[in-house]
Amino acid sequence: MKAVIDYGPLAAFLVAYYAGGIMAATVAVMAATVVVLALAWFVERRVAVIALVTGVVVMVFGGLTLWFDDATFIKLKPTLVYLLFAVVLLVGVRLGKQPLKLVFGGVFHLTAAGWRGLTLRWAGFFLGMAALNEAIWRTQSDAFWVNFKVFGLIGLTIAFTLAQMPYMRRHAAPEER
Repeated sequence: MKAVIDYGPLAAFLVAYYAGGIMAATVAVMAATVVVLALAWFVERRVAVIALVTGVVVMVFGGLTLWFDDATFIKLKPTLVYLLFAVVLLVGVRLGKQPLKLVFGGVFHLTAAGWRGLTLRWAGFFLGMAALNEAIWRTQSDAFWVNFKVFGLIGLTIAFTLAQMPYMRRHAAPEER
C-alpha cells in the first residue's frame, strides 16, 4: 500500500507527461493523489501525515499551475516539500526531539545520538535535494526535469538511504547489536 501511495501519483505524472505534456501531467498527479489518499483511508482507516501534507502541497501547487497555466508552480512543489521536511527535522532537533524516531522508531533502534545525527543527515539531504531541484528545473528542459523528478530524485533518495546503513549500524542501540 505504501508503494502505491508513494509512487502511484508519480507514475501517473510520468505517463501523462509523455501522453499530453506538463499540464496533463499536473492533472494526472492531482487525480492520482486524491485516489491514493482515499484508498489509504479506505484500506487502513488512516492517512500518514507525510502523505497528507504532500497531497495538500500537490493540490495547491497543481491548482496554481492549472489556474495560471504556468508549470513553474508544479516544478516548485518538490523544492517546497523538501524544504518543509528539512525544516521539520531541524526544528525537531533544535527542540530536543527526534522526529525520525517518531517515524522509524518501530523499524530501527538507534541511540539518542544516532537518531540526532541521522536526523541532521536527512535534513541536509533534503536541503540538497531542494537546491538540486531548483537548479534542474531552472536550467533544463521540461522533459529533462520530468525524468529527473521521476528517476533522479528517487535514485538519489535510495542511494542516500543505503549510504546511511553503516552509520545506523554504528549507532544501533545496545540491545540491537
